[in-house]
Amino acid sequence: MSAPTRRILPPIWLFASLLASYLLHHWFPIVRLVPEPWNGAGILLIVLGGTLSISSALSFKRAGTPVLPFAQSTALVTSGWFRYTRNPMYLGMAITLTGVGLLAGSLGALLPLPVFITIIHFRFIRGEERFLEGIFGQSYVDYCARVRRWL
Repeated sequence: MSAPTRRILPPIWLFASLLASYLLHHWFPIVRLVPEPWNGAGILLIVLGGTLSISSALSFKRAGTPVLPFAQSTALVTSGWFRYTRNPMYLGMAITLTGVGLLAGSLGALLPLPVFITIIHFRFIRGEERFLEGIFGQSYVDYCARVRRWL
């Protein structure tokens, strides 16, 4: 089975979403949802999301399998964060984006979040799941039965 062809990497979608979040916050804040100092909790989410994504990518490196979503997987990683979510890197990106929106505090800054999640789900996750099932077969099906896609 050939790898999915998704040449725009998920971090590019994250950075585009972060830019949209920034622009929407400054141009169309809509309503202030999180007042100061409570918006500072966004920093914790940014750190958590970054930690989740980076440590999960390092798990791929340790297992000797590529992080790129369109590269041929060579190992099924089920340890570390992968025990709790099948997509900790994507979840980490979504948490980071949530943290940025929370830090900004406006509804406008949070609007890119559902768009980002939808793009990741339909452009990456669904194809990757079919791809991984084709490579790892029943092992991957069993893994999917034990571990949720997001949380």
